[in-house]
Amino acid sequence: MIDRDELAAWLRLIETPQIGLDSARRLLSHFGSPQAVFDAPNAARRELLTPKQAEALNAAELAGLVDTTWQWLNASDEADRHVITLGDADYPRALLETADPPLLLYAIGRTTLLRGPSIAVVGSRNPSPQGAENSRAFANALSATGLTVVSGLALGIDTAAHEGALGGAGSTIAVLGTGLDRVYPKRNLALAHRIAREGLLLGVDVAAGFYGKPGGDQRARLQGRLHHQGAARHSGDETIAAREVRRQGGCSQRVLAK
Repeated sequence: MIDRDELAAWLRLIETPQIGLDSARRLLSHFGSPQAVFDAPNAARRELLTPKQAEALNAAELAGLVDTTWQWLNASDEADRHVITLGDADYPRALLETADPPLLLYAIGRTTLLRGPSIAVVGSRNPSPQGAENSRAFANALSATGLTVVSGLALGIDTAAHEGALGGAGSTIAVLGTGLDRVYPKRNLALAHRIAREGLLLGVDVAAGFYGKPGGDQRARLQGRLHHQGAARHSGDETIAAREVRRQGGCSQRVLAK
């Protein structure tokens, strides 16, 4: 498990204003770890940053963010909570192979699911009853073969896919667009708790806070990159997640809901 000092260094590197992900990755590539970034002389960091960035990094403390994230991580719960860094054994290999993998992932549940084969199932929020049942049955059959079903906890096809997959050996990963202390939509709160116990909730936002609209684009990108294989189908307007799964090379065909 990550310790408090390491967590503080990661959060300070990622969340400091003026320091974007590109700059953070550049610093990590050069120094090797967040701790090494902050242990290095200021002059060494200035070689990789603009003066404003270097000043912001020197001044950043983010004590409140560290405190709330640490409290979230250590809260008594029915499922284990995790902060997964880029160098962790549980970090998904499929994400590491992308050009811009998230530097931190937040998770509740079975992180071992991130190491196995997975398939993305996404689609309409308003499928026909038959489409939803097809999704549920299809996800259950995939899970029974050992594939972990990845979806986004949205209403409709996502919900049906999670429900079906929980009945099989592969289980399911729900990628959230909110912080992991919030469930959206609220109608899926009970399902989210079940996934936390039997599968995995996963997000890239700071776990202890969600202060805006659900991050649909960010969630869709993570879904699209996390899977090893893909299945996407929509009714009417295509969802962001379905487009992202196909754009990332998951599948060209469309299956699941009509």
